[in-house]
Amino acid sequence: MNEIIKADLYRYGGLSGTKGLIKGLRIPGCRYMYLLRQVASSKRFSIKWLFFSILKHKYDFKYSFQIDSKTEIGPGFYIGHYGAVVINPKARIGKNCNVAHGVTIGAANRGKRKGYPTIGNNVWIGTNAVIVGNVNIGSDVFIAPNSFVTVDVPDHSMVIGNPCTITHRENACEGYINFVS
Repeated sequence: MNEIIKADLYRYGGLSGTKGLIKGLRIPGCRYMYLLRQVASSKRFSIKWLFFSILKHKYDFKYSFQIDSKTEIGPGFYIGHYGAVVINPKARIGKNCNVAHGVTIGAANRGKRKGYPTIGNNVWIGTNAVIVGNVNIGSDVFIAPNSFVTVDVPDHSMVIGNPCTITHRENACEGYINFVS
């Protein structure tokens, strides 16, 4: 088992090893991330790639996740609940990030923020939050549910509302991001 999969697995309640993997595969977010990582690490059009691609495609529809295997996602990614998670393939996400259901991380196709989001380490993104455009989200950032983010967010911040309000707070994600390796 590679280090990225181990880090993802650990985020789901401290699971580790073969027994932990078997338990983790019963958790929708963990199962999906395992398949995504397997597709991403396989040589395109190999038997392994084909097998995991078919399974991932099945779970794309079952769980309503739309995350491309080419998306740059750091180790320890955690999907809290299944349902309508959309992440643009060109978005970049750091390590130990949490995403809840209804989250959209997408592109802006015009204007001064044309481009894709870059998200730092240890970021918690709440239910129905939307992050759009060429924005940089720092590390240790808490994005509250139903927030609409189209501006850069510095490290150690809380983002609330639409339009978003940014408040500096040390340890913004304390108690929200657990089992960090």
